[in-house]
Amino acid sequence: MAELEIRSKSACRWDAVSLGEIMLRLDPGDERVKAARQFRVWEGGGEYNVIRALRKCFGLDTTVVTAIPENDVGLLLEDFILQGGVDTSHIKWMPFDGIGADCRVGLNFTERGFGVRGALGVADRANSATSRLKRGDIDWNRLFGEEGVRWFHTGGIYAALSDTAPDVLIDAMKAAHENGTVISYDLNYRASLWKNRGGREKCREVNREIAKYVDVMLGNEEDFTASLGFEVEGMGDDVTGIESEKFKRMIEQVVKEFPNFKAVATTLRDVHTASSNDWGAILYYDGTFHEAIHRPRLEILDRVGGGDSFASGLIYGFLAGKGAEAAVNYGAAHGALAMTTPGDTSFASLREVEKLVGGGSARVER
Repeated sequence: MAELEIRSKSACRWDAVSLGEIMLRLDPGDERVKAARQFRVWEGGGEYNVIRALRKCFGLDTTVVTAIPENDVGLLLEDFILQGGVDTSHIKWMPFDGIGADCRVGLNFTERGFGVRGALGVADRANSATSRLKRGDIDWNRLFGEEGVRWFHTGGIYAALSDTAPDVLIDAMKAAHENGTVISYDLNYRASLWKNRGGREKCREVNREIAKYVDVMLGNEEDFTASLGFEVEGMGDDVTGIESEKFKRMIEQVVKEFPNFKAVATTLRDVHTASSNDWGAILYYDGTFHEAIHRPRLEILDRVGGGDSFASGLIYGFLAGKGAEAAVNYGAAHGALAMTTPGDTSFASLREVEKLVGGGSARVER
């Protein structure tokens, strides 16, 4: 495996950019979605969560490519993005038809889970503005060629939104490669998104084509099985809490079939209850496995976004030139911290991440 070649900051306007849908998350707090009378609103999205954390926690210059309808709900979403410090100059605004039949802001009703009751997400996102993006809607040459980007992040959630999304994604990846931008992709398999679009068979067809353009592949054990079709002995389609040695054997298969992958990374999670998970991570880079500090029985407030926060910490580690061992530990520490606060996005600071990476405790600071 070749090492990543990352463009210098001086040569690029943007440290990182993401392509994906940003939704409004409606959170009932301690209540259940089906019985709630009020919801707290957050923004979130698998690809966006990564780019927001790179700006808000790690202090990098980031922008986002997405689409938003021209109405007040769209303006609310834009306001959230601005609060996160992410640049909005590459957002495509879509005309609103008055009822959301053509395009709308996607909604995600999410309850956190507790103890033996798992977290629950109910998506209401059909016909979203981002799913309507098609080839030619985004000026990729302006972004990657004229402005310059060090790192491009996207994923399998966006790829699953529509028949046109994979084409948009591949065009972006080609432009990124032509301009020396590193590409990361989080498989992020969601059965609900593929249910009416050909199921796992179509998911694998789409993702195996996209994988040809990826430098850094991210995903958990289910993602690699469902989205790319990789399995190892003793591991079926529905896998949780997989031992790291089994996953290492899977990664060895993955890089043999996709030699363009310069790095492969995953979080390792064993779910005891919704509030208590064993938490770790593995990175395969330059022919070597690097394992993050293992955190058994990690206490969790809100698990949604933990994987995205791992991805942003990992990316920061590489962009900051800290090396593979540090990168996977920054990712695992940031993911752990993100799951201690509500919402999809991270509220952690770089100082908190570095304290945890260095073995710091949860003692009160005064």
